[in-house]
Amino acid sequence: MPLLMAISVVVGIVIGSFYANHFSGNRLTIINNGSNRLSNLLHIIDDQYVDKVDIDSLVEKAIPVILAELDPHSVYISAKDVQSANDDLKGSFSGVGIEFTIRQDTIHVQNVIKNGPAEKAGIIAGDKIVYVDGKKFVGKQVTNEEAMHRLKGPQSTKVKIGVSRFGQPKILTFEVTRGEIPTKTITATYMLNDSTGYIKVKNFGEKTYPELLIALANLQQQGFSNLVIDLRDNPGGYLQSAVQMANEFLPAKKLIVYTQGRKSPRQDYRSDGHGAYKTLPLVVLINEGSASAAEIFAGAIQDNDRGTIIGRRSFGKGLVQTQIPFPDGSMIRLTIARYYTPSGRCIQKPYSDGSDPDYATDLISRYEHGEFFSQDSIHHTGPAYHTSIGRVVYGGGGVTPDIFVPEDTSNVTSYYKQAVISGLILQFAFTYTDNNRQKMSQFNEMLSLVNYLKKQSLIDQFVNYADTHGLKRRNLLIRKSHSLLDQFINSRIIYNMLDEQALYEYLNSDDPVISNALKVFRNSSAFPKAPEKAMTKSRTKNE
Repeated sequence: MPLLMAISVVVGIVIGSFYANHFSGNRLTIINNGSNRLSNLLHIIDDQYVDKVDIDSLVEKAIPVILAELDPHSVYISAKDVQSANDDLKGSFSGVGIEFTIRQDTIHVQNVIKNGPAEKAGIIAGDKIVYVDGKKFVGKQVTNEEAMHRLKGPQSTKVKIGVSRFGQPKILTFEVTRGEIPTKTITATYMLNDSTGYIKVKNFGEKTYPELLIALANLQQQGFSNLVIDLRDNPGGYLQSAVQMANEFLPAKKLIVYTQGRKSPRQDYRSDGHGAYKTLPLVVLINEGSASAAEIFAGAIQDNDRGTIIGRRSFGKGLVQTQIPFPDGSMIRLTIARYYTPSGRCIQKPYSDGSDPDYATDLISRYEHGEFFSQDSIHHTGPAYHTSIGRVVYGGGGVTPDIFVPEDTSNVTSYYKQAVISGLILQFAFTYTDNNRQKMSQFNEMLSLVNYLKKQSLIDQFVNYADTHGLKRRNLLIRKSHSLLDQFINSRIIYNMLDEQALYEYLNSDDPVISNALKVFRNSSAFPKAPEKAMTKSRTKNE
């Protein structure tokens, strides 16, 4: 009996192997052979290599190289970086509640989150963190990564922070109990004029939709009848958040987006008709920094002819990733599908693989080609599609706006470029804020602070500061770039003293893209009109 059982098992294995080899398909065989080779290679290295090798470290370096052969957005995230990679989209993280910058190897507290742990403990903007948990924390060891590691931590844990404060001769020590710190994805909500509301969406996270509803309710109380949604430099985020947001503005049963991949059957996302703002005049702002979920929203609005898109062509990311965790806490974001706008276009720009140098430098190429300055320079690589009323739109490289607004470079000079690239404007603005924080603390709103700053001869102060830090005075160039320098310096001081909303209120007050949006509302042209040919065909059909 044991002999018969053994023979039966062997025969079963042989038959199973025969059918597996002949009917499982070549693809599976290749994958099995490939994975076996990788496994065998690692085993051989571990067993026979001349020196001791850290196999885990070797694998950690190999995974990104493998993913780079696929596409530009399939990536590996190490276990130590997973939390920070997800924090912006999760809507909160556990920490002390400060915004900081590192200058001269020291952490400078830029802003303190209202009602956060640091504020409750007594830390204020302008403090310099020099000790963490009794250990000196200054010098070359101070990096963004190390600062986050020391200040973040599980909720309800404590951290002792020693700060140097202006006017205080001794180090002040505060015990801060870490707590949940909200991360807002909607960073500005206010009225541009008596009838037009403005909402700035920084990215699409888990809480973007509820934040949107709060923002809309706020504007409703102020009597808005038009809306500008600003998605400029929004890198995207969760697809579902973009779908929820689009649903708020679309009539029932409108296609918002659909996804499809080799192993991912087509999935349609449609509006349910429950949105409260289906007829509100709408303008959406985009630029070359608008990507992924931001393009989903803009594409849904454009293809359904629901609003007007203004700005410059978007980034062109039409690939859908899913997060797959590994047992050690690391994970990969793997592309599993493409997304398509309602007209059927995939707006993913071309790429050869994940390490395609042309893909990485695409925005620079666009700039050099003149696309930022002339609509005629936009190069469409994909076929033409049509919106619901017959307007032509293109796939294969981002969302092209209905109204193009070029970047204004008329006052840009080599001096201004160097001041920006070198970081000297940011350094000067922070130093000025630090030295004048007490004087400026009486100004709680943007306009009053701007009026104060106008009287301070900030350009002259900056030029002297820059001259002592390696950027020589160039009077003719400074005069030409005066307005740009003034705006940049003021904007950073406003952000340092107030918040992100005050920053956008200031920048938008002299923004040609905003001016074009307001013009659209004045002309009652937020809802696109069908082209003449499409209108003629429609009339003929009706007759």
